[in-house]
Amino acid sequence: REGLQNFDRRLGYRGPVTTFDKINQWQTDLQDISPPKGMIGEWSLAVVLALSQNQAELGLSDNSRGILRRKDMKWAKYGLKNISEILDIGDVIMVERLDQTASAKKEGADRKNEDNVEKPVRYALRQIPQVQGGIVAIDPHTGRVLAMQGGWSFGQSEFNRVTQAWRQPGSAFKPFVYLPALENGFTPATLVLDAPFVIDQGPGLKKWRPANYSKEFYGPTPIRVGIEKSRNLMTVRLAEFLGMETIIDYAEKFDVADNMRPLLANALGASETTLMRLTSAYAMLVNGGKKIEPTLIDRVQDRRGKTIFRHDRRECIGCGDFVAWEGQDVPDLPDGREQIVDPRHAYQVVSMLQGVVKRGTGVRINALRKTLAGKTGTTDDAKDAWFVGFSPDLAVGVYVGYDDPKSLGEKQSGSTVAVPIFKDFMEKALADKPATPFRVPPGIRNVLINANTGARAGANDTRVIWEAFVAGSEPTDQKYILDGKGISVMPDVSGSIDDPATTGTGGLY
Repeated sequence: REGLQNFDRRLGYRGPVTTFDKINQWQTDLQDISPPKGMIGEWSLAVVLALSQNQAELGLSDNSRGILRRKDMKWAKYGLKNISEILDIGDVIMVERLDQTASAKKEGADRKNEDNVEKPVRYALRQIPQVQGGIVAIDPHTGRVLAMQGGWSFGQSEFNRVTQAWRQPGSAFKPFVYLPALENGFTPATLVLDAPFVIDQGPGLKKWRPANYSKEFYGPTPIRVGIEKSRNLMTVRLAEFLGMETIIDYAEKFDVADNMRPLLANALGASETTLMRLTSAYAMLVNGGKKIEPTLIDRVQDRRGKTIFRHDRRECIGCGDFVAWEGQDVPDLPDGREQIVDPRHAYQVVSMLQGVVKRGTGVRINALRKTLAGKTGTTDDAKDAWFVGFSPDLAVGVYVGYDDPKSLGEKQSGSTVAVPIFKDFMEKALADKPATPFRVPPGIRNVLINANTGARAGANDTRVIWEAFVAGSEPTDQKYILDGKGISVMPDVSGSIDDPATTGTGGLY
């Protein structure tokens, strides 16, 4: 809710609930007004009784009075100098009592002055956000849904945006393009050409020219950097090389989407999914590539205590009410989860997504100083903003967007809208948890490489990182590049890549 409010406040104040022509009987008039749908329990309706430059006197529905200060409503209008710029006497507005909020505690609010005279109660201006969204937290090892909020208010809308809203995930889908690349001979250090890419869509149609968010091109770039910086052109080039049938196969393995069409745009997240499905897919990455099914119900018992449904279907040999304790070992429960991808490649994706938090589009989360990874997502015209991420034992997904899709606004993205919500949630969820590292499966070797070129680190390299390689795939002195001609040893060339004629042949540039 705080995240939706923070975004909504950037757009300013939309006006009062209603306005009284006269305020001589405001007490009875205010009681006749029904609270708007979506007005949460901590808020109250109030009528403006008097105005000065920096303060408004309020009357509340319980006949009490309070004040609204200019500093507690600055968000309502950029550069607000006088409260009368947005409020009139008789306006009925939504407010929240400040001494019930964290902001009042932060300010050290004291209701009484030195003469022990009670100060007027302070309120802050509130409005119901028009934007919606959802957040879900899942145990990545069992699929158990630990928390879920499907919108601003159930009283306003019963539609659950975690399970029912089908939206485009944008770049949040990219891990499921890079994962099949790793399983088909690529490494996190393989160079992919970040350059113009053009596809002929057929007679009478414009050529499809995907672009990076920055509208720039960056030349040969390691796969890791491609996902950390969310490079669209690299992703499309990978999908074209692998084939969309391969991408679709992985989307279905991880239950991200059904019946995805073999269009390159779907590699950039154009095919719709739900927040629950995408978060579950990320959970399968961090658990080592094991299939899980999200569940809200652990077990159902009848009135006599007999279990008639159990989500965990594992059979426990040597368990039960009639098993005597005779010093035997604790029963060893089998792991029946299906292994859908190589755990080494799943870990490589986890490692690259950790780079998104350390150096990429999710860098704001790095301030938490916890072991976190994830990916932002922003669709065309910023109609959808996503962040899906995880710690070693908790997967969390956030989505924000209007129910009737429209742009969130210029320069709005997953990193500015969804990341702050994820960050605030994880700060509380992991407050008493140690910053344990991600689990590394056998067969992974960490090697120091040049972060810019993907080659083994040299003595004079300034940007050096540890990279996770499947043992035996560590880089040699040769650098390999995927360009318009396929995978080849990268030649020692120089020059501009802005000219498509120099970067490929045919329909792929």
